[in-house]
Amino acid sequence: MKMNKIAASVLGLSLLVPAVGQAQEGPTVNDPAADLRADLDYLLSEHFVLATNAMVKDYMDSPDSEAYNKALDQNAADMTPAIASIYGDEGAAEFERIFRGHNDYTADLVEAAQSGDEEARAAAEAEVEEFVIEFSTFLDAATEGNLPQEAAEEVLRTHEMDVLSFFDSYVAEDYEAAYGTFREGYDRMYDISAALSGAITTQFPDKFGDYKVDSATSDLRSTLNNLAAEHHALAVMGLKSGVDGAPNYDFVTWAEDMHTQDFKAVMASVYGEEGAAAFEDVWTANHIEAEGNLVSAYIAEDEEAITAAKAQFETFSNDFGAFLGTATEENLPTEDAQAAVWGHEELKQASLDEHVAGDYEASVNTFREGYAYMYGVGESLGNAIVAQNPDMFTNTEMPEEMPNAGMGGSQQGSSNMVWVGVSAAASVLAAAFFFLRRKEEQA
Repeated sequence: MKMNKIAASVLGLSLLVPAVGQAQEGPTVNDPAADLRADLDYLLSEHFVLATNAMVKDYMDSPDSEAYNKALDQNAADMTPAIASIYGDEGAAEFERIFRGHNDYTADLVEAAQSGDEEARAAAEAEVEEFVIEFSTFLDAATEGNLPQEAAEEVLRTHEMDVLSFFDSYVAEDYEAAYGTFREGYDRMYDISAALSGAITTQFPDKFGDYKVDSATSDLRSTLNNLAAEHHALAVMGLKSGVDGAPNYDFVTWAEDMHTQDFKAVMASVYGEEGAAAFEDVWTANHIEAEGNLVSAYIAEDEEAITAAKAQFETFSNDFGAFLGTATEENLPTEDAQAAVWGHEELKQASLDEHVAGDYEASVNTFREGYAYMYGVGESLGNAIVAQNPDMFTNTEMPEEMPNAGMGGSQQGSSNMVWVGVSAAASVLAAAFFFLRRKEEQA
């Protein structure tokens, strides 16, 4: 998969999983507003992932720091076609000038941390603040006030503080705090994309019609994308940290464990502790634990152990795909589900293999490819869930009263809508794991 496929324009970013269930009648997760939100989910969350990684790599003088900085810059460039499709070339050029340029401030913050220069740190923070004011003003003007300057300023400043707090904790070697902040900051990017996409759809009713970014189907797709992409990011970050012997390794894997617990909590809230335990057994045995086995095998340079660990991922892909096919009543066909899960596992392993081989640019590009891939997974699984449960998703209108998200004309999405999406996803996953439990009991 070439990187130009990842840099496809927004409003229809066809990612890497073969489309399944796209011809279904009734509600789907695909409409202009949901597509816009999903594309901004992808671009903005990837920006956060790449920015935090680039800062750490720079600070540690890691050999792959240049590759991460190049990817961070490319992510900003990838946003330009998205803006151009909405605001034209002139608006896109101004966006790129402001947004792409602000990535340079991270290098200034890293240099200040390495030298302990407090004046340089203050100067870098002042640059960040200038960006926050300038970019929030741009967003206000571009959206014709649907995303007011004050609201945009607040959320942008919070995002920048997330990045800075993560970095400061890392420098202080408080890795638990760093990766706790990473997870919070990552999740916040989805709130930002919901707000921005909501402002855009409100501004251009002729383009988006009655479609809403906070419909039940859009919320479901965004929720699945969030969880899937975060897993990929943490998995690859953990694998690379492990083989490098980096001091943050245990805490990246801790963050991945916390991510697993988020899944488990959904299982428990919908299907009780037995369902949650079944989920955790399947998710960890040939998957999360296999990642640790692979790291140990690489450190030991044990080719036989490396092969064995990779075989665990293949087992997981086949089993998990079969469970999803059964759980969705083949709305997500078993073969497609198996192929989709294995595609993620292949990209995860490929990024690690390229990293170990010292081909850092290829490794980071594959990491980005795998990150984008997860949005195709979320889309396909989301459509399967909606096709299986159409009655849960027939009401695509916003509630009469929406919670105040502090984002002016756009909203983060109602809690009941989000819960519909999470519960439906939980239904699919829990059903899969109960199917596994029955098979084990019958064996």
